[in-house]
Amino acid sequence: MPLPGPTLPPSFDKTSALALTKDLVEKYPDRGPGSPGALGASRWFADQLKAYGFPSTTDGFFATIPGRGRVLLRNILAVARGPSTDAIVVMAHRDDTGAGTGANDNASGTAALIELARAYGQPATAAGKPVRPQHTLLFLSTDGGEFGALGATRFAQSSPYRGHVLAVINLDALAGPGRARLEIGGDQPRSPAAALVETAAARIAEENGSVAPGRTSAFGQLIDLAFPFSLYEQAPFVGRGVPAVTLTTAGDRPPDSAADRPLNGTHLLELGRAAQNLVTSIDTGLELPQGTSTYLYLGQRFVRGWAVELALIAMLLPFLVPAIDLFARCRRRRIAIAPALRSYRSRLGFWLWCGILFFWLDLLGVWPGGAARPINPETAAAGNWPRLGLLALAILAGLSWLVPRARLTPRRPVTPEEDLAGHVAALLALAVVALLVVATNPFALIFLLPSLHAWLWLPQLRVRGPVVTIVVLLAGFAGPLFLLGSLAVRFGLGLDSPWYLAELTAIGYVPIVAVFIFLAWTATAAQLIVLAAGRYAPYPSAEERPPRGPIRNAVRAVLLVIYSRRRAAPDTEQRALEQ
Repeated sequence: MPLPGPTLPPSFDKTSALALTKDLVEKYPDRGPGSPGALGASRWFADQLKAYGFPSTTDGFFATIPGRGRVLLRNILAVARGPSTDAIVVMAHRDDTGAGTGANDNASGTAALIELARAYGQPATAAGKPVRPQHTLLFLSTDGGEFGALGATRFAQSSPYRGHVLAVINLDALAGPGRARLEIGGDQPRSPAAALVETAAARIAEENGSVAPGRTSAFGQLIDLAFPFSLYEQAPFVGRGVPAVTLTTAGDRPPDSAADRPLNGTHLLELGRAAQNLVTSIDTGLELPQGTSTYLYLGQRFVRGWAVELALIAMLLPFLVPAIDLFARCRRRRIAIAPALRSYRSRLGFWLWCGILFFWLDLLGVWPGGAARPINPETAAAGNWPRLGLLALAILAGLSWLVPRARLTPRRPVTPEEDLAGHVAALLALAVVALLVVATNPFALIFLLPSLHAWLWLPQLRVRGPVVTIVVLLAGFAGPLFLLGSLAVRFGLGLDSPWYLAELTAIGYVPIVAVFIFLAWTATAAQLIVLAAGRYAPYPSAEERPPRGPIRNAVRAVLLVIYSRRRAAPDTEQRALEQ
């Protein structure tokens, strides 16, 4: 249930907010991190709050932004203290990319933040008594919001208030042409407290004529839980267990700074008043539930995360039972599985080596470096494919393939039993991958289930012809395409989405465990592809193995010398003692 609304009407002034927006963009149109305009905008914000009796503190810190390098960022904080040490954070980023004036994104949010602070800085009566909140209110202007919520992340990680934050309300692009919208995604598979989301939705509906705010679709929210990703500043708070929401008029992707349409004063007024009423509801109402949870927000109701996880895990059973039964049948028919498993092991080793090469090139500076935060899709770094680097990776991977190739290419016709064993080994590897996904993030099963249920049929389709086999094989790739499609469509990356995902991996935003699981899945897909193409070969026995090449012979000779010396050392010591 939402918290009750305030009894007094909001005092948010549209004319004042629009005037502040205009003043900021005229004086500092380029507020890109590290620019002179960014410094001027930080001083401008502090001066605006000083006029309302708010002393402010500046937190300066350095961060590396892909395409910009290492820059100095500044968070500006003003505090309205109340009897409770629990804090409510109202925030907005003031930076832009420098491609435009950023009037909507996010001069409008910065102006609304100042207007909200004014209500607690001006005297409420002629006697001069200030409005005093029940909780401590933190008015936070962040820097680097356009580049992965760097300022918000800094506050969530290191602010002395971070352990006392009750809720966070982020204001971003409030004066756009779109309808009011709530953003709730986090950096981890979590969602803000449902009471906060319900209260925010209720306050917005009260201001815009009972129209519920927009939200990400249920499938989009599921993808965001499976691959936690958001370009808004509530994300680092939600990822750390702090309830936070963003009020905006934009979509999943914030508007480009260059697209400065005329500001919509009506939307700015509605969301400004909704934000003020939301602060009052949290400040004077019942306490919000602490922490975060997981759910799918459908507007009128919530589907709890545990129910979604249970449904996804239950979908594993139609794959696990037949896969285990197929393995048991092979055992009863005395079909050797070990050579097929060794073949998969060699493929897994190759793909893990490709992953090592990728990160090695990253250490050499081939890929753009930066903080482990989402990259702004508007910037060149999001779509600047390093062709020479990718060519170098392809060449190194191709040369590396020469090592396992001799043992993974057909040497003789493969028997039906060996072909079946190859499928069984791949399905067993898929089962292990599925269990690893369950152990790390069960929501990510949405990316794996299509391959589980499609590729389970491949052993049955060996006699159906190549067309059916290819269709079923391709169907298994639908899961990763869900993620790439989300980046391409929802976040406007288009054909650059594969590189964008690779760059998120290079800067460390994608966890290394997820990278390992993906490479294990890729090795499984590779084995099934060669099976479908008729190029599969089980791992050769000692009699079938080709002679060692010069590189392997040299490595073997070195290892034998080291081994022989280690064995000889105890004998030498023993003879010395006897003498």
